[in-house]
Amino acid sequence: MFLADLAIQSVIAIAVHLFFIAIAFYALQSVRLEVVFKKGHVFQVQVMMILLSLVLGSIAGGFFVELMNWSSQLQYLF
Repeated sequence: MFLADLAIQSVIAIAVHLFFIAIAFYALQSVRLEVVFKKGHVFQVQVMMILLSLVLGSIAGGFFVELMNWSSQLQYLF
């Protein structure tokens, strides 16, 4: 039973991280990063968008997964 719970938590964590990475990518599309980069460097702007999406999505997803873990451990308080 413990292994099944661990597997479910892992699947949820992966799904949450992917969801937040997609949300971060969607949100970053409204930011004009091409202003910061030199003209004609489209590929570098796209790579930066992907990397920023991964970083922001991982941070937000990690926070959400930790919050879920902490809230599930509250039952041991009482």
